[in-house]
Amino acid sequence: MNDPSLALQALLQPGGLSTSLFAPNSRYQGIATATLTTPDGRVVTFVRRRFIAPSEQFRLLQEHTVVQGDRLDNIAAKYLGDPEQFWRIADANGAMQPEELTDAIGGKVRITLPQGIGG
Repeated sequence: MNDPSLALQALLQPGGLSTSLFAPNSRYQGIATATLTTPDGRVVTFVRRRFIAPSEQFRLLQEHTVVQGDRLDNIAAKYLGDPEQFWRIADANGAMQPEELTDAIGGKVRITLPQGIGG
């Protein structure tokens, strides 16, 4: 494509430029979206289902022992350097309700490498 106007047209076409709706540290980064047209003609965009590997497939780096006042975002900030990565800890511990990970004083929270990264 040597004609710049043709290149610009290609980028402006649906699907011509791939952009993510989510920040790089989002749990939804890289997950495809789909659309649904409702009977009244509205187009609704939604995120496709996100599948999480079983917790035993995450490589353990260390464990955190829960103390009074712990919050998952603070644990993520301490170990992962980003409080918004709390979802990685929830995934690695198989938690459907992340706040439950810090409910029991003395409980263990697994800190792991991201899903799919071994080592």
